[in-house]
Amino acid sequence: MLEPKDLSKEQLLKLLQDSAKNWLAHDGLWFQEVEKKYGMETAIKLDGNAWKQFTQIEARRIMKRLDIKPGGGIQALIQALKFRLYAFINIQEITEATDKKCVFRMNNCRVQDARKRKGLPDFPCKPVGIIEYEFFAKTIDPRIKTRCIACPPDPHPEEYYCCWEFYIDE
Repeated sequence: MLEPKDLSKEQLLKLLQDSAKNWLAHDGLWFQEVEKKYGMETAIKLDGNAWKQFTQIEARRIMKRLDIKPGGGIQALIQALKFRLYAFINIQEITEATDKKCVFRMNNCRVQDARKRKGLPDFPCKPVGIIEYEFFAKTIDPRIKTRCIACPPDPHPEEYYCCWEFYIDE
């Protein structure tokens, strides 16, 4: 019988990608069920509550795995963003980076791309995104502030779905 420890590096990377897709599928299905029963406004509120907790757990686990010390600033955040589950299934990039600021873009998003293929409008993820990115960044370093540049339902250019600025005021 094949065990995970027997997999090649390539197979493990595919397994990681599949696991991230499964996680995202579950998140989406959960959201749709809550939306059906309670409506979009309540679903977004409950989703935000869940993301507030999850994103901090994810950040702490990434920090532990990569030995990122708390308070590591923008460079620590940039490193951690590369290891979020999203990073294995979406196309994202850092377009600016200094010790005091970075700009992060989600160029391709599986959720938004699927909606686009179905002829649906962008999912209005901004309220949850604000919570998600703010708490992820603050878990890495409490000094980091988060500003949304664009996120649906905001208009955005074709080259990205959402864009976030992370910065430290000092």
